[in-house]
Amino acid sequence: MSDIIKTDAVIVGAGPVGLFAVFELGLLDIRAHLIDILPRAGGQCTELYPEKPIYDIPGFPQINGQELVDNLLKQIEPFHPTCHFNEQVEGLEVLGTPAAPSFRVTTDGGKVFECKVVIVAAGGGSFQPKKPPIAGIDAYEGTSIFYAVRKMETMRGKRILIVGGGDSALDWTLNLHPIADRVVLLHRRDDFRAAPHSVNAMRELVAAGKMDLLIGQVMGLKGDNGVLTHANVRLSDNTMKEVACDVMMPFFGLTMKLGPIANWGLNLHENLVPADTEKFESSTPGVFAIGDINTYPGKLKLILSGFHEAALAAQRAHRYIYPDKKLTFQYTTSSTNLQKKLGVA
Repeated sequence: MSDIIKTDAVIVGAGPVGLFAVFELGLLDIRAHLIDILPRAGGQCTELYPEKPIYDIPGFPQINGQELVDNLLKQIEPFHPTCHFNEQVEGLEVLGTPAAPSFRVTTDGGKVFECKVVIVAAGGGSFQPKKPPIAGIDAYEGTSIFYAVRKMETMRGKRILIVGGGDSALDWTLNLHPIADRVVLLHRRDDFRAAPHSVNAMRELVAAGKMDLLIGQVMGLKGDNGVLTHANVRLSDNTMKEVACDVMMPFFGLTMKLGPIANWGLNLHENLVPADTEKFESSTPGVFAIGDINTYPGKLKLILSGFHEAALAAQRAHRYIYPDKKLTFQYTTSSTNLQKKLGVA
């Protein structure tokens, strides 16, 4: 077994609601580790609409998804949370009792955590990559075809074909081209959904001859024993081109699946976790569900609702983590103690 990471709370999901849970827990001296299957914090906000305006966050007449996540990350800095990205929680084992819960949490990356509470803030479940409809693609997955980069160094000196036109495709194009032998970006049209500064940076690299841009679609793959050598590409003028590559990275977006959460022994209703509205606890004492993953009468799938749920879940979590310590409610506006924790007093 891997070395066990011991902490007060494990938060499954590093979207806005999971990040705010760190803040609420931190105010109560509760240490937290965040686990997310994505390569960075933000969940849907950064993966699906980083530049899309959001109009219903209190205090911000308009803020985009990336700005919101950046602000939340800054807000939780005083509590020094540990984030584990590119990791999916596979197992949840109950170790304690309903009155004094404790848990063992395991990930697909081999990490093992022991904690007193688990807060599931996984949105509608875990994000899974949308796979391109290419015959035989399964044989190359994990060897030559990847939907995320866990360690950039593994890409050094490779001929990389990146497929897509969104932020993920452009981000990895820009990040990998300095260490790759050659990067080719392939998109079905010469119109990109990514941030304009990323698109401009990519076009500058193309103009300087440092990478290639092709307009078209992958129609087939060539290689042996999972080792890719070429991709057959149909270009926009209907001609075919063989693109030499050691690695292909398709970025066709994400879809949400409940995933391993379905096997954690929680009561579920239509792939959601029922929770009470007093403390947002699941049917398993010590396991909380906040954000889009939970359901209760009158539930609204709004970020601001998830913030409220995180605050109440943290209050109940305190009772499990500090059973002999009385919790006195305090306001950050007037409590010197809380302001010291935040580094503002």
